[in-house]
Amino acid sequence: MTTVEPRIFPFGQVDRLEVDPLFSRLRQEEPLCRVRLPYGEPAWLATRYEDVKVVLGDPRFSRAAAIGRDEPRMRPHRSRPDGILSFDPPEHSRLRRLVSKAFTVRRIELLRPRTQEIADDLVGAMLAKGAPADLVEDFGLPLPITVICELLGVPVEDRVDFRTWSDALLSTTRFTPEEVVRCMGLLREYMAGLIAQRRQTPKDDLLSALVAARDNEERLSEEEMLSLAEALLVAGHETTATQIPNFVYVLLTYPEQLATLRADLDLIPRAVEELMRFVPLGGGASIARYALEDVELGGVTVRAGEPVVVSLVSANRDESVYTNPDDLEFDRQQASHVGFGHGAHHCLGAPLARMELQVALRTLLTRLPGLRLAGSEDDVVWKTGLSTRGPEHMLVTWDRPRRPYGPNR
Repeated sequence: MTTVEPRIFPFGQVDRLEVDPLFSRLRQEEPLCRVRLPYGEPAWLATRYEDVKVVLGDPRFSRAAAIGRDEPRMRPHRSRPDGILSFDPPEHSRLRRLVSKAFTVRRIELLRPRTQEIADDLVGAMLAKGAPADLVEDFGLPLPITVICELLGVPVEDRVDFRTWSDALLSTTRFTPEEVVRCMGLLREYMAGLIAQRRQTPKDDLLSALVAARDNEERLSEEEMLSLAEALLVAGHETTATQIPNFVYVLLTYPEQLATLRADLDLIPRAVEELMRFVPLGGGASIARYALEDVELGGVTVRAGEPVVVSLVSANRDESVYTNPDDLEFDRQQASHVGFGHGAHHCLGAPLARMELQVALRTLLTRLPGLRLAGSEDDVVWKTGLSTRGPEHMLVTWDRPRRPYGPNR
């Protein structure tokens, strides 16, 4: 095993949206370096775009091999061994196929009108209440939570509870290990109750489809079904709920790009892709992959049995791939970003997230003219102690809206 003294990771402050300049130096001088995360054994950290894609997409790097190991991680708790993120193909593919049809681009486009209706209702409530509004609580969180609840078949009125459970699952320091275990148990109990209801009275939702796959076709175990349902609920809202205020914050601090977008709303899909590349959602590293054999990567040999983590943030700022990577450019024509990951574990909900982010930006820019922070940048309250970073609270204000307004399609 390699004995190079590891660096302490993550680097610098990870509670805001700055990218530590050390990543740039590592990409140039030490693209694969030894690191020690807050928990688990030391690992290699990949920082270059091409190396990151190899680790995430090459079958020589395994997620399943992490089971039974003290895998390097940002959080005190380990991944569930029966969760979809703990499997390699073909087991991972088996579980993914059970739900992938619900997240195709075509199926997600069918959800756009309903998502637009939810967004309009939320902005309508903000207008009725009057400025300032908390963009996180009044819009960023309820939009994706409502959409994923309706898709899965989860009562949206329970969102306060599962938001707490979701924060616990993503906790680095906000919750104690004991609190995390307790919240994980409550989430599993909650999901088990909903699944029991669907067995009694099936509905036209994704939970009912999972129950049918389990009971009628035996395509997954009971524990796999529960873990998959939990993962869909948490992942189906958390990242988008964080990125909506992140994107708005970045746009408000880049007035030229914001003006360009306001002048041409058809740029929104491209803007979403560039913001996904530019905005550092995570504060740490990916879940670890273990080398199944010796692999030459980033100028070093990763030995069989050694774990590797990747920085998506660093890969998305790689100078060898992107011209002026630290600039926000909506007309960028270069390689696709890895904001949704890569390979077998590429984000299943990426089409849903893209659609929600497009709807969110169009609705906010159309119905809230002059949208701006209600105060200074220093007044934004940032999340702490979680593996995602973004505003906890962000007060915004706007000019008197124009009337009448039409559909924001």
